[in-house]
Amino acid sequence: MRKVLVYSVLLLGGLVASQALPALGPGVYEPLTHVIRLLTMVGLAFIMIHVGQEFDLDKSNMRQYGWDYVVAATAATFPWIFVTLYFVFVLAPPEFWGQFDLWKEALLQGRFAAPTSAGVLFSMLTAAGLGVTWMFRKARILAIFDDLDTILLMVPLTVLLVGFRWQLGGVIALIVLLLWAGWKYLHRWHIPYSWPWVLGYSVLLALASEAIYLGTGYLDSDAAVHFEVLLPAFILGCMIANPEHGLHEKDALEGELPGLDTPGEQRVATLISGGFMVLVGLSMPALGGAGAAPESEQSISAVAGGSPGWGLIALHVLAVTLLSNLGKMFPALCYRREASLRERLALAIGLFPRGEVGAGVLVVSLGYGINGTATTVALLSLSLNLFLTGLFILGVKRLLAGPRPTATAVSTPQAPRPPRSRAPRPPRNISVREGGH
Repeated sequence: MRKVLVYSVLLLGGLVASQALPALGPGVYEPLTHVIRLLTMVGLAFIMIHVGQEFDLDKSNMRQYGWDYVVAATAATFPWIFVTLYFVFVLAPPEFWGQFDLWKEALLQGRFAAPTSAGVLFSMLTAAGLGVTWMFRKARILAIFDDLDTILLMVPLTVLLVGFRWQLGGVIALIVLLLWAGWKYLHRWHIPYSWPWVLGYSVLLALASEAIYLGTGYLDSDAAVHFEVLLPAFILGCMIANPEHGLHEKDALEGELPGLDTPGEQRVATLISGGFMVLVGLSMPALGGAGAAPESEQSISAVAGGSPGWGLIALHVLAVTLLSNLGKMFPALCYRREASLRERLALAIGLFPRGEVGAGVLVVSLGYGINGTATTVALLSLSLNLFLTGLFILGVKRLLAGPRPTATAVSTPQAPRPPRSRAPRPPRNISVREGGH
């Protein structure tokens, strides 16, 4: 668990540094946030390409994947609903409950609680040596579907806020095209897959994602498309033909990334995963909202939320964090035929980590001028989840380790006594003389 501890410290260090960056001034802070976002996407793409390389798709059992998507969508929807209701009915006074504008903004703010951070989750699980468990394989599917669901639901939320734009239809078309390509060319694309090439692919995907964001923002600043690099990177990994694809002898070792056997590949993957942890922390929006709307343009969330003291805000943060993680517990009720209760609980807790995707939702909220107490609580709750990520993974590892045997259970049992040998008796009323009938 040493690497998990190191990753946790890196996350925390990036998180603390993110709150100090605004002191550099807007001339430095704003360009720096773009660079951080771009580097974060490169790290996420690198991780997700490797995840896709080790992904198997049983095309004869597509019904199972349909159920997996339902579970993932539910695990993303419950936290969203719980947090949205909290923002409306707890943070806002009753006289605002019937206002549609408050609901629109709360729906977008509450969406931060939905997506699991796939990059953080996979890096932490492999660092803990859980890369060959049922829980890891299932979490890999659910986390990707979870983030896909978040991307898709951002489309109607954006429509609610700014109306329909053609760019949003383009996002859906691109997602459908990527899913078709992953299905059609699963592990059939013969391209180089050593770490320099994978890093190069990651840079290209990050640049393409940033180009989409800047291009759509230039055409219409109200409908700039944040197309996450997670899905295209995963699909690219699925398409790469890897003759070493499958179970590797080092996959179960603590700190080893599944699918990478050479020490050089493992070393680079570890360095990039560690850097990604720092970048995820740095990508958190600044508390107090650099980029928040001026007072004359305050959202209804800011007006309705008022200005509670920091003690009350701390209580709200704890409540929202508990609600958002409670919503992730639904998978523990599923897969009863596939896994034990401990494995299913480990799966649900494994989906707790939040990160760059949730932070992206909050950045979008700030971009639309949505601020106030709810945004502050959301940011602090997201930060608290990041801070607790190492404890979540430790809990997962303890659950999968199972209960320790007691002293009586491990004592050497006595050898069973061999059964007594008895000569067979002839059946009654039957002659056993030679030639008898």
